Order: sequence, then C-alpha cells, then structure tokens
Amino acid sequence: MDKREAAAPAATEHPLAGAPEQVAPASEEVAGPAPTVVVAGGGTAGHIEPALALADAVMRLRPDAKVVALGTPKGLENKLVPPRGYPLELIPPVPLPRKPTTELLRLPRKVRDSVRCAREVLEKVGADVVVGFGGYVSLSAYLAARGRVPIVVHEANQSPGLANRVGARLAKRVAVAVAGTPLPGAEVVGIPLRQAITALDRSALRAEARRHFGLDRDAPTLLVFGGSQGAQSINAAVSGAAKELADAGVGVLHAHGPKNTLAVQEFPGRPSYVPVPYLERMDLAYAAADVVLCRSGAMTVAEVSAVGLPAVFVPLPHGNGEQATNARPAVQAGAALLVEDAELTPAKVVKEVIPLVTDHERVARMSAAAVGLGHGAADEALARIVLQAAGVKPGGGR
Repeated sequence: MDKREAAAPAATEHPLAGAPEQVAPASEEVAGPAPTVVVAGGGTAGHIEPALALADAVMRLRPDAKVVALGTPKGLENKLVPPRGYPLELIPPVPLPRKPTTELLRLPRKVRDSVRCAREVLEKVGADVVVGFGGYVSLSAYLAARGRVPIVVHEANQSPGLANRVGARLAKRVAVAVAGTPLPGAEVVGIPLRQAITALDRSALRAEARRHFGLDRDAPTLLVFGGSQGAQSINAAVSGAAKELADAGVGVLHAHGPKNTLAVQEFPGRPSYVPVPYLERMDLAYAAADVVLCRSGAMTVAEVSAVGLPAVFVPLPHGNGEQATNARPAVQAGAALLVEDAELTPAKVVKEVIPLVTDHERVARMSAAAVGLGHGAADEALARIVLQAAGVKPGGGR
C-alpha cells in the first residue's frame, strides 16, 4: 500500500470500496467442480488490493468459484475484504524480517501456530489452490499448503521479500510484476488492478470529480497522498507551499491520513486547497487531478500509470530501496519525476511541482508516456495462471 493514506475504514487505499465489481460472467458454460481459491496477502493495501483484483477476475472467469481471503486479526484486510464481498479467515500473525537473520530463529513457535491455523483453514474451505502476494500471512499459507495444495506466488516488487522468496521455491507457478525479478520460474504478468481503474475514463469523469471534492472546475489540480507509513514529510512539504500553489492558480486535493491533521490557510478567490483524511473514491480522485504527488509503492505506480497521470514520486526512505526501483520505469519513460524524501520541502514543491502542474503541454506529454507502461489485463492473466495451477479450466471443467 505501498501505502496510501487514501485508505479508510470503509474504503481502499487504492481504489474503491464496495461489493465485488459486477461484470458479465464468462460466456463459456461452466461445468465440473467449482474451484476454491485461497488468497493470502494481508497487512497492507499493496498486498490486499492485488489479491482482491485477482479475486474479481477469478469470479469473472469462473462465476461458480469460491474465493476465500486469509488474513490476521489486526491487518488492514479486516477493513478492505468484507466490503468487497469475500469471506475472510484469520490466523495469528508472524512478523518477518525482510531478510533471513537470527531474528527468524526466535519465531518457531509463532510460525508453527500460524501454519497450523492456516492448514486448518485450507482443509475447512477445501482449497484447490493458494495464491500468495507477500506479507505476514503469505509465509504461513505457503508452509501450510506445501505438499498439499498447489501454490501460486505473485510478487509486485522487483526486490522480493522473505515470504515470497520462500514461497517461490514451493510454488507451481510464480508471477511477477516486472522483468528481472529474481525469483525462480518468474512469469511477467504485471500487477492485478481493479477494472474500475484500468477502465477509468478520466476526461469523462473530470467535471463530476471536481464537483465531488469541491475543487475548482478549470484550475490545474494536484492530487497528493502519502501513505500510512509516509504521509508526514509529504504533508509538511505540500501544505507549506499552499500560498505559492494558490498564487500559481493550482488547486490541491490532499489526502493527509486519518491519523494526521492538516491546517491549511485559505486564500480567498484562489483555487481551493482541499484536505481530506482519506479518499473513499480513488477513481474520482484520479479523474479530478492533472498531476499526482505520492509515494511509489508498486501498486500506486501501477495505478497511476494505468490511468495516465503524470507523477511526482517520492519514494519512502525505508526498506531495501524498492520504491525507487518501482518508480524508475515511469521516470525513464518521461511519465514521472522522482524526488528523494530528504529533498522534499516547500521550496522544492515551488521549484519543481508548480511549474509541472501549470504546464499543460508538458502534462499532456507525460500523460501520454504513462499510458501503456502497465499491464491492463494482469488481473485476468494471473487468474488464468491460478485456475490452471488448480487444474481448472477458466470456462469450466478440469
């Protein structure tokens, strides 16, 4: 999630809350046993949203399928999964180091308990395949499924975490978002995204989106969000440039995070600076914007590219540098700028961001460069891999 503070109690960080998307079922007659797919990707929206996009795609290809999500009691999946209409089974969390260390040796009891609970879930629901997206839940799911249920791994980042490094050695199929991901047998499919994002017509929704958020109808508009782990520096830098943004005629939609407050001075007669705790409608937020300033988690980069938004990416200065790696293709394609977190100040916003947002021709060029960077059909591509791993045909039968 990656993760954006666009997440809310009843919304996703990435996209839209609500029931699974209503899409016409596959035209083939469904026959044979209905498959049960268990998706494991709890913890952050960056793991959960691809899992839910896959779930929606599985249901389009096999409307008779059952998809069950695996999560932990305190994970964000408790807020994101039930509104989408999928059952959620909970197991004890096992926080993992990013790399094998002596810390991992101190976790055997927690790992055993979590794996036992995961195995009980797999047996209870009659799992035909387990799909892991990384994070706390996935390792337990992989170990529980080993030798019993086929495993499919999806890795969104070019630098895989520990769970997926282990899972890939046990998996029947391994899917990755980008070429060069160091996992055995990796197949590049992209990141599964909801159809509400991949089919978004920003131009058609622009006027509605501006009204929805109370933004100026015609002003160039900057969308800002920071993520649950990284809103503070973005909030300070952009809100600190509020006067200069207003003076330049730039409107702002700023999701500052439900745990943060953001005091922004109003400037009468200028485009609105609209602070919100979170974004319940990411589709409208994307449609309202001309440029986005945000972190560069894998899911965020995929969505921003899919909708054709020019971006100013500010990678989180933590982890193993995967957020900078995620942003690199968009930067190289001319669709984005990259600003290091330590360099993001109000002065940097004035110097780099305002000239971009107010340059209509440059925005148009960057938007065109963004389109085509992603894999718009990644959700169904991964769904077909998953059904094949389970020995099930997309249209029915085995």
